[in-house]
Amino acid sequence: MEELKLTFVNVGYGEAALLECPDPAFPGGTFVMVIDGGSAEAEEYRDSATGRIPLDQYLSLRGVDHIDLMAATHVHEDHLCGLLPAAEKLPPAALWQTLPPEFCRSMRTLDIPAEGLTPSRSKFLRALNDYRRLCLGQSCPRHRPLAGMELRLCRDLLVRVLGPSRAQAEKLASSCRALYEEADPSAFWQRLDQLDAAMNNYSLILLLEYWGTRILLPGDTNYMGYGGLDPASLRADLFKVGHHGQRDGISAEQIQAIAPRAVVCCASSDRRYNSAHPDTMKLLADHGAALYFSDCPPVPGMQIPPHEALRFTIGPNGALDVRYLPA
Repeated sequence: MEELKLTFVNVGYGEAALLECPDPAFPGGTFVMVIDGGSAEAEEYRDSATGRIPLDQYLSLRGVDHIDLMAATHVHEDHLCGLLPAAEKLPPAALWQTLPPEFCRSMRTLDIPAEGLTPSRSKFLRALNDYRRLCLGQSCPRHRPLAGMELRLCRDLLVRVLGPSRAQAEKLASSCRALYEEADPSAFWQRLDQLDAAMNNYSLILLLEYWGTRILLPGDTNYMGYGGLDPASLRADLFKVGHHGQRDGISAEQIQAIAPRAVVCCASSDRRYNSAHPDTMKLLADHGAALYFSDCPPVPGMQIPPHEALRFTIGPNGALDVRYLPA
């Protein structure tokens, strides 16, 4: 029986997922997709007691030898920057990202002035600069998937793009152009902060379907980012909750529409920024979903073992086998 594997790597607070789907048309008989890459900051992995590991190291240790498709759901350090070292070691055959390819080619390296710099600004500037390097450093086709697109990624795997909409994508591009053209330092910081705050809801929202099993991966989309979507389009068996399970990650109405059997929350073991918020975890559990975590946040009533990754194995009959993979 041929099975799809979806693995959430323990990259701490960030997110990184590896999808492997059987198809003889691809190298080694497997279509390989990487969705986000976690952080590239050494500090994120300094304490590896819970099993944290950078994406590129995980791919190497697990013997992954090619990437057919790499997707950057949005430009935030904890999702994007770990893609760069992975792409340098395993150049992807194609890259999905959220800005017009012609704009990517025009991006310049943003200087980081000391005056006005904060830790959050530093992270976002690094993400923008690494995004430029990721896009310009790859000779592969670069695509900007938009809501309404439906593509067969490989023989038995279908993807529907639910977001961003064309209007959202154009608003993102306009905000980025304005930031890169801004010459006044004070106005630059203001634009940077506004773009940083809005970036989550410009995320790629992907609905994957494998032999009838549906997987909803919304990047960092929070409950406000699902506006305009048909609730019926959200139904999924496996759901990765947005914004690291913070309190704004999902609403009761939305989780009722999704009706997942299993939910993944990418929250760090220190529950940074109130990730894996108790109210959100209770909401998900009350709707009957089994909860799983890419790292090891303290969750009442649960014992999450240290692990390098969380793997879902999905068969044609709809069965979900779930395992925490030890280091």
